[in-house]
Amino acid sequence: MIRDEAGATAIEYGLIAALISVALIAGATTLGNSLDSTFNGIGGKITTTTAGKL
Repeated sequence: MIRDEAGATAIEYGLIAALISVALIAGATTLGNSLDSTFNGIGGKITTTTAGKL
């Protein structure tokens, strides 16, 4: 029983999964902010263009 390391392995897998989750959330947040800026810029140009034609 002293050399049974199954519990330690499960904890390591849990820590790896948590680290991957944090990285995915950070990446998705960064991508979301970038897309938001892009679409706001495009929307502003469309609004400016259509307002000038009215």
